[in-house]
Amino acid sequence: MPRPPRTEQQEPIPNPVPVRDRAAAQPVEVPAEVPDRLYFRIGEVSAITGIPPYVLRYWETEFPILQPRKSGGGQRLYRKRDVGMVLEIKKLLYQERYTVAGARRRLMEREERGRRLEAKAALQRLRTGLESILKQLS
Repeated sequence: MPRPPRTEQQEPIPNPVPVRDRAAAQPVEVPAEVPDRLYFRIGEVSAITGIPPYVLRYWETEFPILQPRKSGGGQRLYRKRDVGMVLEIKKLLYQERYTVAGARRRLMEREERGRRLEAKAALQRLRTGLESILKQLS
């Protein structure tokens, strides 16, 4: 059956946000606090973060820093640190609009920076210890 022609009174429905950007236009909800538990299953992480399980599984392949353990039955077991990492990845991708490659690079840089600071602090502690030994020997 053919469509009736438009009359002057009918107006097209405006769509101000393109289809691709509709999800980004909605505010991203971040829970106030991740529950204090040792492990979370993928469904629980999905509920906490608002990210579907299939996206979490994809992120595991794209972000080497996100590697949950697996139980004997093959269930993914995320630690609290992993949940925090998922929230960080979500923020980079959805709020700051990074690409997956850009977010991966940003996380690697942050991890490298943390390692350098940790090594620098360890060297400083070692130097202080050696200086105190030298002082005792003199």
